[in-house]
Amino acid sequence: MATSIPLTQISMPGHRAPGAGFEAPFEMLDACHERVERMLKLLARLQQRLLVHGWDESVAQAARDVMRYFDQAAPQHHEDEERHVFPPLLAQGDAVLVAMVQKLQADHREMERSWLAVREVLASLTEAPPAGWTGITPAQAEVLGHFTGLYRHHLDDEDGLIYPAAQARLSAEALRAMSADMMQRRGLEPPAS
Repeated sequence: MATSIPLTQISMPGHRAPGAGFEAPFEMLDACHERVERMLKLLARLQQRLLVHGWDESVAQAARDVMRYFDQAAPQHHEDEERHVFPPLLAQGDAVLVAMVQKLQADHREMERSWLAVREVLASLTEAPPAGWTGITPAQAEVLGHFTGLYRHHLDDEDGLIYPAAQARLSAEALRAMSADMMQRRGLEPPAS
């Protein structure tokens, strides 16, 4: 008989990945993508646990963890990209990069809309369901699947094309400004020189 791994063994939102700090902004952006992947995996495991075991407190905690990450960290990450990654690519004028950036900007807006529906599903799982509850509906599962698929395609586009292109175009001074802005918006102090 296989043992079940607790849902909460996936890293918690907001925790920095080893070796990634704001002084290296693209490493921090990559670390954010790793956290997004962990949260998407946690969301999938939450759905699987509901199917196999039904609702329990570990489902509620996983729902709260996913909500916390996408309520707090994900919007900050999108803002980092909108302020620092996308503008130099749009200004450069390469048609392929401009089209991809415009797609990614549209993705951000769609992710925000989709998150509202996903959050509603997750919020319903943070408390014990009423008697007779039979699990998430097919429509709710579709909402969760759409959100996950949207994020996965988005990450692939950024990791495969946009981040390398932006990083190659940003000067050391621009990277320092990016780092300072990312820290300032999060209320963090810059490292001592």
